[in-house]
Amino acid sequence: MSIYQEFLNHAIGLARQAGAFALGAQRGALTIESKTNEFDLVTHVDQHNEEFIKNAVADRFPTHGFLGEESGGTIDATEVRWIVDPIDGTLNYAHGLPIWCISIGIEVAGVIEAGVIYDPSREELFSVIRGEGAHRNGERMAVSAMTDPARSMYVTGFPYDISLDPYGDIPRFERFLRRGLIVRRLGSAALDLAYVSCGRFDAFFEGGLSAWDTAAGALMVREAGGTTTHFDGSAYSVYKKSIIASNTVQHGFLEEVVRGEFFRM
Repeated sequence: MSIYQEFLNHAIGLARQAGAFALGAQRGALTIESKTNEFDLVTHVDQHNEEFIKNAVADRFPTHGFLGEESGGTIDATEVRWIVDPIDGTLNYAHGLPIWCISIGIEVAGVIEAGVIYDPSREELFSVIRGEGAHRNGERMAVSAMTDPARSMYVTGFPYDISLDPYGDIPRFERFLRRGLIVRRLGSAALDLAYVSCGRFDAFFEGGLSAWDTAAGALMVREAGGTTTHFDGSAYSVYKKSIIASNTVQHGFLEEVVRGEFFRM
């Protein structure tokens, strides 16, 4: 077994346990608080899951670093770092909408080498190891082969400060709508990327993301045959804000529409 497979196996086990806890807690009374504004929510389940995963990683791999949405972390010289979103789609989760997941990406020497996205509501587990493909419940995934934008389905997301439009989301979204293109918004960037990986969506684009949103999913898209870049066409890094993740054959078209006359990293 490779060391990356060992890391992934541990991540899968933690994601499943965190997902089971979240499902159970959802049936009870959730403690819900606001973070940056009244729409940016955190529940006690987010906090519990992150602490659980963080401690379990430290117990198994004491030299590894950690970066999580709730507790933060450091971008330092640690060779291996676990990048975790304990519940991606918290607003959906808090409202009982079954579109949320647990996302864990594993970075080694600055490169995302493995990851898992687990959707406990549908019992779908998406996993990836760099160079070994991406899988859904053990079956190899591939991006769509759709070439016609008019027959495609895209997905996007908006930050909690959308009213201020810091990343140009509103004019970018309008450009897609005015071309008559179909765009959905699910509220979970990690699932958006997993769905591009398995061909349910033909592309995903969004600004204002963080490393824990995309660490696992961006690698999945590439391993499933897709392409990921920033809005300006540069090579993708989880530590920058924007992403276009596509089925590759439409990437040039999507860059053109996304950028228009305005774009921001």
